[in-house]
Amino acid sequence: MGLDTYLRFLIALLFVLGLIGALAWAVRRFGLRGMGAMVTGGGRGRRLAVVEMATLDPRRRLVLVRRDGVEHLLLLGASADLVIETGVTAPAPHAPAPHAPAPHAPVPPVAGPPVAGPRESAA
Repeated sequence: MGLDTYLRFLIALLFVLGLIGALAWAVRRFGLRGMGAMVTGGGRGRRLAVVEMATLDPRRRLVLVRRDGVEHLLLLGASADLVIETGVTAPAPHAPAPHAPAPHAPVPPVAGPPVAGPRESAA
């Protein structure tokens, strides 16, 4: 085994370690949204759901959790977790937008004096 083989092995190892590092960074940065459905087995009879999540800084996140139609606001941190607000009633689903009213018949023009346009200055 020559130097060429060892060099190719080292380059491949560094490439794989770089991919693992990039994946770890992406998971830390963006989280694993959608993994809950895989754990719970889909949407059949779910009582618990993460409604929304907001990252405050690298160590803390605000999480809005819904359980049995009641929402709870949690602050998740590196050293401690805190319940900010509990017992919030979940908002009702948005009602569909009302249909646009039928267009009105055009209004006939009003007869009157002509409208003056912009005046030209005589310099």
